[in-house]
Amino acid sequence: MFRSIRIDAVLIQAVIAGALSFAHLHDLAEAAGQSGWKAWAYPVSVDLLLVAAWRRLRGARRDRSAWTWFVIALVASLGANVATAGLLDLANVPAWLRILVAGWPALAFLGGTLLVHQPTEPTPTAAPAPAPAAAADPVPVVDRPDVADEGPEIAPAEPVPALPEAPAPASTSVPVVPPALVDHARKVATEHRTRTGTDIDTATLRARLGIPEDLAGAIVAQLA
Repeated sequence: MFRSIRIDAVLIQAVIAGALSFAHLHDLAEAAGQSGWKAWAYPVSVDLLLVAAWRRLRGARRDRSAWTWFVIALVASLGANVATAGLLDLANVPAWLRILVAGWPALAFLGGTLLVHQPTEPTPTAAPAPAPAAAADPVPVVDRPDVADEGPEIAPAEPVPALPEAPAPASTSVPVVPPALVDHARKVATEHRTRTGTDIDTATLRARLGIPEDLAGAIVAQLA
């Protein structure tokens, strides 16, 4: 316990100042007619009022009541120090000082009561910060299964090339088939033969390409 007490010059100075002020207050009270234990109670009363006012000021710097009682206790302490320094004849104390010393206990009790029981001004609290906006729920990421699990890939149907505008049919009854359509029909026929093992017929080719029946028959004739 003693190791936690740090003895420095400020602490020694405080002890000396407190002891001298305590003795001066005792001497002044005794000269004013307060003898015995009563003379020793006056320094305690002054110091307690000074401490109570100082503690009040630490919590509310702008408290006028705390400043008033702090000044009163400080004047009482400093006044006793000055009065006992030879400026006052302690053998012949004036009547006003006797009255002041006799009324001090009631004054100190009033000040201490007001300092302890006076409500402290509430400190303004900062407005709470607005709550951050709730983040939007993340879109769940669905893992795509491997292509190998989807079974055999089906190639999309090849787009049918645009049919160029055919010239007016000649007097013959055989329709004119564009070369691009013949090439596309050959691919379809090859795919049909690979899948079914048979050559494509006119009806199947007509359904696959969406062309007239006579045109499909002419193409099948060219593929044969």
